[in-house]
This record gives sequence, C-alpha cells and structure tokens, in this order.
Amino acid sequence: MHRVLLLGGYGAFGARIAERLARAPQIELTLAGRSLERAGELARRLSAGGQAAVVPAALDAARIDADELRQRRPQVLINASGPYQGQDYRLARACIAAGAHYVDLADARGFVTGIGALDADARAAGVLVVSGASTVPALSAAVIDACAHRFAPLIRIGIVISPGNSFDPGLATTQSILSTLGRPFNVARRAAPATAAAYGWQPLRRRIVPGLGGRWLGACDVPDLDLFPQRYPGLETVEVDAALEVGAFHLGLWGLSWLVRAGLVAKPERLARPLLALKRRLRFLGSDRGGMAVMLEGRDPAGKPLRLDWRLIARQGHGPYIPATPAVLLAKRLLAGGLTARGAMPCLGLFTLGEFLAEVADLDIAAELA
Repeated sequence: MHRVLLLGGYGAFGARIAERLARAPQIELTLAGRSLERAGELARRLSAGGQAAVVPAALDAARIDADELRQRRPQVLINASGPYQGQDYRLARACIAAGAHYVDLADARGFVTGIGALDADARAAGVLVVSGASTVPALSAAVIDACAHRFAPLIRIGIVISPGNSFDPGLATTQSILSTLGRPFNVARRAAPATAAAYGWQPLRRRIVPGLGGRWLGACDVPDLDLFPQRYPGLETVEVDAALEVGAFHLGLWGLSWLVRAGLVAKPERLARPLLALKRRLRFLGSDRGGMAVMLEGRDPAGKPLRLDWRLIARQGHGPYIPATPAVLLAKRLLAGGLTARGAMPCLGLFTLGEFLAEVADLDIAAELA
C-alpha cells in the first residue's frame, strides 16, 4: 500500500487532489488539515465512492517535523496548504530528512524559483522536491514545451488565467491574491529580469479571451517570469495576467491595488475574509466556466512570423481541477516508479501536456490550438 499525505486536503484545491487520488487503488491517503472535523467529513465521502483508503488527520503544515513524518511514513507529501508567500522550506526540509518526496502547488515567485537551494540535500536523500505543481509554472510550461519546437526562436509568451465566478477560492487563495495587489515586481526581458516595471493587478487592460469573451486583465507576479527566459533561448517577453469573470470584482481589486501602491493600505490580505464573504454572496453572478489562454509569438524555422494561440476551457465548475491536476500526476508517477528525477526543482518538464489532458479527460475540460 502506497502512502500519500495531503496537507490542506479539504481546501479549494486540496479537495480536488484528494478526490482524484481517492479513485486510485493501493493508496492510503491521509487527508490532513487543522480541522479534524472537516478532514473527517471529506474522508468519509471519498471513502464511500473511491478505491483508496482515506483517513483523516489533524495536522498543521507549519508545525510538522521530520520525526512525525517518519512515524507516518508517507512516500509522497503534497502541500496544498497556502498561501505560500509567507512560507519557508521547513516542511520540504522535513520531507528530505524523513525520506519522503515533496510536492507543492505554490505560485509565489520567490518560493518556487528558490526551491533549488534544497537540491543537493534532496539528491543525497534520494527524493524529489517539487515546487509549483499548479497552473503556473507547471501547466504553462507543459503547453509551451509542446509548441516550442515550431519556433526558431520563440520571442513572446502571453498567459491569461480566468476562473469562473462559481469557483470558491477559499481563504488561503484569496489571501495569496490580495497580498500581490499593487506590489512592484520585475518583468521578464531577455535572459534576466529587468528593473521593477510592473505592479500587481496593473495596468488595467481589456481583451477578448478566446472561448470566454471580454475580460479585464491584471498583471501577476508568478515564477514563469523568471523561469521561462532561462528555459527558452531567445525569449524576450513573458506576460502573465489574471482575469476575473465578473468585471466589477476585477475592477474592485484594481482599485485596491492603487490604494496599496499609494501606501494607504499596507496589508490588503487582511481584507480576505470580508471580500471572500462578499464574493460568496454574489456567487450567482457570472458562470461556472473558466479557463486559460497561452499566446506564443516568434518565427518559424524559415524565418517567417508565427503566432499560436492555445486555450483550455473548463465548464460545469471543473476549472479548479486544472491547478490541482499537476500534483495528482506527479504523485501517481512517483508511486508507480515512472518519475525517476531526484533533487529539488520548480515543476518544469516533469509531465507532458498530453499526460495532463489524459488525466482530465473525464472532466468537462477541452483544449484547442489555433
């Protein structure tokens, strides 16, 4: 029996990871969070319809040490307990010391790009430590890897992520989003970041997102901005934007970003609870349809301009499975012995776009390349 420990297991994305892993035989899934009651409720539901043995546990991701992991003996630990902006690598180090593989869903730029500091220790322990097993940079890189051979070179990447309004992001994800509003960050230019030239959720732009219609866009500070110029030679520009389905919500965060930038609001993440409560009351606005668009520009091998537009549309509220699936893929491959990489690294090149699409084939999620 393979053992998986899932932290944040009943959260917005953790619950989707748990649901998918609960279908797999020969897995003992420990579904953990600070609330044993909530973990137990979900564990009972999943046990009723799945093949895995699902057991609840009350665990705080910030307090787990190597001794406790040795007692529980997980082969893979999945950290779905955000926000990651305020976390360090204590949990990943505990996994290394206990001989367990570590996977997280972080999209915090510094957290993901800095995970390589643990590489030597992870290799010595014979484990894989992966950060960023989520929409960015994991899925975005898989999309670009699938298309990059058509460019010589790839010059510009534009990514838009637009969730449906029916999605409940939970408190941690809301805090993560709010913490970036109005904050300066470096943009990707050539092989190294330029000076600070962008602010979270700014500038405000309007664009048609294929399959989703008109959306307001706001710039995001994500690991792709550092990782992709290093990964794709000749790349000059990377832009990643978020686009909320309900325009009033997006414009509200844009306005708040200006208050942060002006120094009038120091910690916007403290507003997470009331803003999340408001969003939940207005859940009927918008739809259950969300998605992701990736635009690639460059030249083909003959030197002619080339542009490709890839899109992923999720319906029936299936959008949250998109950021949850990379961790599911890695866990399954590690347990089956199909993923032999060891060391500490961002989640780049550890699964293919085809493998991702196969994993979500039973969901109302469709991809298209134009």
